Amino acid sequence: MQSEAFSSFVEAVVGAVYAHSGADAAKTFVKSHVLSRDINLSSMFQFQLPTRELAMLCAREGFQPPRARLESETGRRSRTPVFIVGIYSGEEKLGEGAGASLDVARRVASMNALKAWYLYSPGNKVRVPSDMTQPDAKPWKAPHIDIGEII
Repeated sequence: MQSEAFSSFVEAVVGAVYAHSGADAAKTFVKSHVLSRDINLSSMFQFQLPTRELAMLCAREGFQPPRARLESETGRRSRTPVFIVGIYSGEEKLGEGAGASLDVARRVASMNALKAWYLYSPGNKVRVPSDMTQPDAKPWKAPHIDIGEII
């Protein structure tokens, strides 16, 4: 109920700005006060089994199964070793991660690959339906969002 009240409040404010000041003012208001908020979505992801989830994602998308490869290492026999592991699907590098053990580096690399997949964005130059009100606007065509690179 509370989330519905919050969303209807935002709709009402934007509607009031539109009614009193016009479409350009409403677009400016939304860009300035709604879309300008930065939320760190990456911190919201909590993968329990990142290697399994990445394998399921690759199977769903028809990619080759992910394979971990040791990219580099330093201090293997010291107190503070660092391993860099890359996750590959065929020849495509999906992600990379560092850790104090090979297993930790593989898990971090899998998490980074999953975040890169789910947090992909086409950028901020995508046409929106309100662009149709502009003079000489091309007919509306929904933007094509490809699967993008997974790196």
